[in-house]
Amino acid sequence: MKNNKSKSLMVGMIFPFMSALFKSISQVILIENAVTGFIILIAITIDSYFVGTMTLLSALIGTLTGKLGGVDEKSLNQGVFGCNSVLTGIALSLYLSGPYQWVIALVASAIAGIFTATMMYVKKMTNIPFLTLPFIILTWLMLLASYRLKIFILNPKLEPQSITKSLEKLSLEEKVDWLDGSVDGIGQIFFLDNTLSGVLIFIAVFWAGWKIGYLAIVGNLVALLTAYWLGGENTLIFMGLYGYNGILATLAVSKVFNTDHHQVAILPGIIAACLTVLLMAGMSTLLLPYGLPALTMPFVLSTWILLGARKALPRL
Repeated sequence: MKNNKSKSLMVGMIFPFMSALFKSISQVILIENAVTGFIILIAITIDSYFVGTMTLLSALIGTLTGKLGGVDEKSLNQGVFGCNSVLTGIALSLYLSGPYQWVIALVASAIAGIFTATMMYVKKMTNIPFLTLPFIILTWLMLLASYRLKIFILNPKLEPQSITKSLEKLSLEEKVDWLDGSVDGIGQIFFLDNTLSGVLIFIAVFWAGWKIGYLAIVGNLVALLTAYWLGGENTLIFMGLYGYNGILATLAVSKVFNTDHHQVAILPGIIAACLTVLLMAGMSTLLLPYGLPALTMPFVLSTWILLGARKALPRL
C-alpha cells in the first residue's frame, strides 16, 4: 500500500512538472498547451539536435528556478515563468560560440528566470505585461559583454556594421519565395530557418486552437505583405525576419481585444503586425553598430503601443 501511495505521489508530482516544462516552450508564442510545446520541441530538434537539447534544458532550468524559488503555482503551471528562460537559452546558444557557449546559455536561462520574477513584481504595480522583455535585455547584455569579457565569444555573424555599409548590401532584386516566406516567419520565433520546422510549429499552433492558428497566419501574412509593399529587402522578408514579430503581436493584441466576434478582434492585431515592420526596420538599423539582433523588441513595443492606446482611448 505504501509503495502504491509513493508511486501515485511521484506521478502526481512529475506530470504537472513536465506539463509546466513543455508549456514554458509553448508560452513563447503565448499558448498554454503542453502538447503544443512538445511539438515545437520536436520542430527545433529536427533543425538542430544541439539547439533542441538547449531548449529542453533551458525550459527545465527556468521551471526549476521558479519551483525552488517558490513562485506562485499558477504562473509556474501555465509555463509563464519559464518562457523567457527558453528564449534566452536558445538565443545565446546560437549567438555565442566557443567552449563555454552552452554553459553561459544555461546560466543565463537561470538568470532569466530570476529576471522574470522581478518583472512579475513590477507588473503587479504597473499592470503592464512584460512579455519577452527579460529575454531581450539579458540577451543584449550578454552579447555586449563579449566586447569586455574574453569568455564571451561572439558569433562572427553578429559583427558590428556601419549603416552605410549595410545600405550598400541592400538588394531589392533577390529571389521572391512566397512559400518559404509564408512558413519561415513562425519558425524565426525560435530562430529557425527551416521550412519543415515552420510547418510543424504551425501544426502545433493549430493543435491549441483553430482561432490561434488563424491569427498566426494572418499576422505572418500581414507583416510579410507590409514589408514587401514598403520595399524591404527580399532576402530578409522571405527568411521570415519581418514575420515573426507580426505573428506574436497579432496573437498578443487580439487576445487582449478579444470579443465574441473574432472579426472585430482581428483589426487591432493587424495594426500591431503592421507596426512591427516599421519597428523592426528601425530597431535593426539602430542596433547595427553594436552587432545586436532586434529579437522580439518590435513585438513588445507594438503590443505596448496598442494596449496603452486602448487604456487611454477606450472608445477605440
